[in-house]
Amino acid sequence: MKWFVKEDSIVREIWGKADTILFIFAGASAEFAINKSVDWLYFTGKLPADPLGRLFSTVSYARRIVFSEYDAALKAIDQITAVHKEVETKRGAKIPDWAYRDVLFMLIDYSIRSFELLERALTEEEKGEIFEVFYQVGARMGIGGLPETYHAWLQMRARQLNENFVKSNFSIDLYKQYKKHLGLPRYVMLREVQLKLAPRQVRQLLGLGSWSALEVILPAYKFTRVLHLHKLVRDLILPEKYKLEIAGLDAH
Repeated sequence: MKWFVKEDSIVREIWGKADTILFIFAGASAEFAINKSVDWLYFTGKLPADPLGRLFSTVSYARRIVFSEYDAALKAIDQITAVHKEVETKRGAKIPDWAYRDVLFMLIDYSIRSFELLERALTEEEKGEIFEVFYQVGARMGIGGLPETYHAWLQMRARQLNENFVKSNFSIDLYKQYKKHLGLPRYVMLREVQLKLAPRQVRQLLGLGSWSALEVILPAYKFTRVLHLHKLVRDLILPEKYKLEIAGLDAH
């Protein structure tokens, strides 16, 4: 059987663990808020109405791609493309290629950052493998102007971080929605994860600060993983209604 992502790929290891996936989307939620195309996320109203539901919808598509055989993965990618085309038709405008690239770049960057924060440093070869998987996704979606190598992506990512972000009224409102749907303790935790993960430009625009409580919390959390208690701890800090979805993220 031909897989879209090799069975021994580092990408499967990253996207096969709930902790890593949650960190990926915690980091990406910061960039979504300040992306210059954030108005597209507000057009349907789904993101501000249910940020966590939107998270799990996105995760389900991503995991279908990562863990499916080749043709099934292509169908999942085509479904994502079709959803975006429908939104474009309703709005009467086209989502710019740079906006698509920005989202793809988030998935690449935060896959790397989250795994390295929670597990270990990745090799250049492994980082290149992560890039290649998401490059194939972007190419299938027909996104223009994609970098063709990991090192070319690094250069484009650096430019993107300096040019494609701005704090707007959408940014302020989206953070209000995060706080509303998460509750204050979980919202504070979200910001701590973002502070630890996000690039400097993102941290500065959002005023996240310079020191994260995760410096103290994360070593203790990693210790609970050694004792196999981390799922219990995770359940205590995540919303009750999403516990089943979160538990399912650990299953391949």
